[in-house]
Amino acid sequence: MLNIVLFGPPGAGKGTQAEKLINKYNIVHLSTGDIFRANIKGETELGTLAKSYMDGGNLVPDEVTIKMLEAEVDKNPNAEGFIFDGFPRTTPQAESLEEFLTGKGTTISVMLALDVAEQELIKRLLLRGKDSGRADDANEEVIANRISVYNEQTAVVADFYSQRNKFQKVDGVGSVDEIFDRLCATIDEYKISL
Repeated sequence: MLNIVLFGPPGAGKGTQAEKLINKYNIVHLSTGDIFRANIKGETELGTLAKSYMDGGNLVPDEVTIKMLEAEVDKNPNAEGFIFDGFPRTTPQAESLEEFLTGKGTTISVMLALDVAEQELIKRLLLRGKDSGRADDANEEVIANRISVYNEQTAVVADFYSQRNKFQKVDGVGSVDEIFDRLCATIDEYKISL
């Protein structure tokens, strides 16, 4: 089973690349952002709670995120693997995910981290905000806070996977296809070395 953590700051292109990777590798895309937005749109209790955190550019509490993600994995019992997009964001989340997957007889294969400079991220998110209608992409102050939260709280999870020889940094600047080719080369190289 191929389980990938697709990692990177807001605006790095995780969603775009995940869509291409699921088609190539026949795996299921689990985006915590999409899961949260579906709950927000449906005005569920969880969605309302998640929105209050997201609107301020903060992370949704671990226990809420983990329960939602476990439910999504359980909905796909015949999957050949998963791309975890936007999760884990903290070391405790990585530990919880590893424990959950081990209970399912699998583990994370590799963490792919898209590397993009902060100014490029802000530019991308502001552009996306004009088209997407997402409030968290339209305000430069909120964007800067999201990137800051990522740098302070989230980037440390890379150490968790580095210590397990499962961390791979990938240049996230260039055309969508160039970045995709780099990701595939890394995945294929990693699969061969297993």
